[in-house]
Amino acid sequence: MAEYTTPITTTFEMQRQAIKQGQNAVEQGVEFQQTVSEAFVDSLGSQESAQRRTVELSKTAFHSYLDAMESTVPGAAGSVEEVREAVDEQFEFLLENHAELFENIEEETRDGLDAYDELTTDYLDAMDEQIEMVLEAHEDLEGQSIEAAEQVEDQLEQMQDQVEQVQDQVQEVQEQAQESLEA
Repeated sequence: MAEYTTPITTTFEMQRQAIKQGQNAVEQGVEFQQTVSEAFVDSLGSQESAQRRTVELSKTAFHSYLDAMESTVPGAAGSVEEVREAVDEQFEFLLENHAELFENIEEETRDGLDAYDELTTDYLDAMDEQIEMVLEAHEDLEGQSIEAAEQVEDQLEQMQDQVEQVQDQVQEVQEQAQESLEA
């Protein structure tokens, strides 16, 4: 029995470990995706801030250009002031839309991540249940395999006993035949 049980048990244990390692790899992959997604959402604030500073620098540069034009072109002060007001309105409009856009992107991305998290949680739960069922079936199969190996071993022992009995009978017949010939 021992000579069949050990290799069978070892084989089944290795298979179970491979299943569990596969499960862990999937879970780690999902966790990694969630981490990357969170990092992306967290980086949106930095992106918005950097883009806002770029827009504000452009506004400042435009004002500097208008200041230079106003000081170098005689009689342009009224026109430059009108252009400055129009530019300020456009930049304010741009900054408001920019802030709203990033707010919407972040909100929708977070909503999407929440939905993704729920979906992956459901997926992982279903996978855990299925793997648990597979492992239970695997253990049942292991038990059946061990039982079958034990039955084969018992049958081999019985056959060996029968072969020995037949050999004993053959030897007995040979001895009787030898005795008959000698008598």
